[in-house]
Amino acid sequence: MKNQIAWLKEANRIKIEDAPMPIIQDNEVLIQPHHVGVCGSDVSFFRDPTLNGRFSPKLPIILGHECGGVVVEAGSKVSHLQVGDRVAVEPGVPCCKCEYCLSGRYNLCPDVNFMAATPFKRGALCRYFAYPAQMVYRLPDNVSTLEGALMEPLASGLYAAKRGKVEPGSSVVVIGAGCIGLMVLQACRARGASQVIAIDLLDNRLELAKACGATHVLNASRTDAVEDVMALTRGKGGDIVFEAGGSTHTTALTSRMVKIGGRIVLVGMTHAPVSYDFFSVVRKEAEILGVFRYANMYPLTGEAISSGQVNVKQVVSHQFAFEEVQQAFETAIHQKDEATKVMISMQE
Repeated sequence: MKNQIAWLKEANRIKIEDAPMPIIQDNEVLIQPHHVGVCGSDVSFFRDPTLNGRFSPKLPIILGHECGGVVVEAGSKVSHLQVGDRVAVEPGVPCCKCEYCLSGRYNLCPDVNFMAATPFKRGALCRYFAYPAQMVYRLPDNVSTLEGALMEPLASGLYAAKRGKVEPGSSVVVIGAGCIGLMVLQACRARGASQVIAIDLLDNRLELAKACGATHVLNASRTDAVEDVMALTRGKGGDIVFEAGGSTHTTALTSRMVKIGGRIVLVGMTHAPVSYDFFSVVRKEAEILGVFRYANMYPLTGEAISSGQVNVKQVVSHQFAFEEVQQAFETAIHQKDEATKVMISMQE
């Protein structure tokens, strides 16, 4: 076996280099990734590793945290996984000691070691990596490693829908129909939402939103999305409004689209200050809920895919070989009118 790592050497430049094989600990497994998804956060770090000066990473770093693969070695203390198991890797390893971990909200752990995120201790874009077995999940027999990699964004969508308390009959608005927005959309439909309005600027994403179960789609470049949402909801607004675009403009729109007594769920990462109408939120007594990654969702996510409740494969628009990782990132950046989810196939 030969290891290789795709290093981000500097902004916009990845280079694949040979690397030593990892040595696993007793509680770890050695993973051979088969599929790794290119996430929006990966793209952001690829373009600017500092995120506009927010971080000061020491380059080079490894990107990639959406991973499905195979166990090729298991430590002596690992009992729930065996060599040859197809698995999904939950990319955050919490400390399991702090108040957030002990209360079950380990996504808020201040010492979590999250793949391809500060302080950049590990990433999935390599031929092999060692990983704590407690955060590795065996895939159901009918779930592929490609779907296993997509369990990560689906976990975000399911967690957001849970935070928003979507229930049968809910009217839902999803702003942003990229990968995460589409996962939120499917999660809401799986929880019984009867009306799901998807909003985006790109027609290809809106067509995919229809395929994922949206009852209505709105192209905000050609219509007044707020007026249309109000018309579709008989002047009430959505019971739950999800912001999945991560922009200041779309975040600001949420207060105008939510129903009196409704909920706003912020899923997208907005990195700049937002001018927000809090008076409208207070007057409506609406709730604003933040979503930071997810917690305790991977078993449910695997079941949702295995049962057919959610079809994650349909969001994949492009696949590239590991050797084409630079092209994969450039496609995600420069072909947004075509690229919904870019996937890297790690097999030689």
